[in-house]
Amino acid sequence: MTEELEIFRDSVRKFLEKEFVPNQDRWGKQGFVDREAWSRAGEMGLLCASIPEQYGGGGGDFTHEAIINIEITRALVNFGIGVHNGIVSHYILAYGSEEQKQKWLPRMATGELVAAIAMSEPGVGSDLKSVRTKAARDGKHYVINGSKTFITNGYHANLICVVAKTNPELGAKGISLIMVETDEVEGFRRGKLLEKIGQKAQDTAELFFDEVRVPVSNLLGAEEGKGFVQLMQQLPQERMIIALGAQASMHRAIEFTREYVSQREVFGQSLSQMQNTRFKLAECQTVATIATTFVDQCMMQLLAGELDTTTAAMAKWWATQKNCEVIDECLQLHGGYGYILEYPIAKMYANARVSKIYGGSNEIMKELIARKMF
Repeated sequence: MTEELEIFRDSVRKFLEKEFVPNQDRWGKQGFVDREAWSRAGEMGLLCASIPEQYGGGGGDFTHEAIINIEITRALVNFGIGVHNGIVSHYILAYGSEEQKQKWLPRMATGELVAAIAMSEPGVGSDLKSVRTKAARDGKHYVINGSKTFITNGYHANLICVVAKTNPELGAKGISLIMVETDEVEGFRRGKLLEKIGQKAQDTAELFFDEVRVPVSNLLGAEEGKGFVQLMQQLPQERMIIALGAQASMHRAIEFTREYVSQREVFGQSLSQMQNTRFKLAECQTVATIATTFVDQCMMQLLAGELDTTTAAMAKWWATQKNCEVIDECLQLHGGYGYILEYPIAKMYANARVSKIYGGSNEIMKELIARKMF
């Protein structure tokens, strides 16, 4: 952390506390944040913070994205900025043509465009090689047919990076990434908002592509069939976003629990004075400290361009697993109140569970690690 980053962190924290936190319950009931929230985030410089200024971004690096992610986690805010900022914008930056960068990134930075990435499909899950969505070449257009599910930002997104097969007979080598501006096409429709256990305010939806025609110029990369490689190159950064949130979540859960047990009296004494409470929180604090140390090390590797797929997989599965364990211990120390949604720890318990699934399930992460071992 530098002085500049601390100032940035404070501004993000104040913005979230003022603009987002008061609306979370209402947004949770409706299943999505207000569309205006994206514009406000853009005005504050939270969107595309790590994209160069020449493309309308903040000109920062991944440390700025890390701070935004950590502060969103700390505030218990559900907002799909990680997908918008840390994933889609960087696919465009890394693989897009100069024309594509100029066309999409400035509008993503203002919030005019809300971005999503459409990977998961019904019955496919983490197996990206088996996607069934097709993009058939027809003259100067691709005709896209298929369906996607579990799509973060699916309700608001008007710029979607679609994982599709341009050459189905080639398997993984036939996968391409194609950008779809939903306001400019016919045949695109959104399914129902998916009702989830947690992360209620984070819109998650089904998407359908029925004969959707987009220009061939919307292909990311100079040629077809590079999509799977592009995904593999960018997924370590996505998994770091998840790991960052997980380690921040552990510390926040411990903060809430320490405050609770210091105020709660049982059998005539503070719960914080009981040995079991002290030992459990000591264990949680140790795990959270180890997680932060490991994630910080991975962050340094990422910033140096040295974070490999295996290490990112380790960070993702371990941090999310331990986060769920720490929150469970903290909830237990709240007693019956831990099961009441009025208490933050209950919301954290519900929100955390999906982190072991998205971004590639933890079982897939272990398989990636094992492949390097045998």
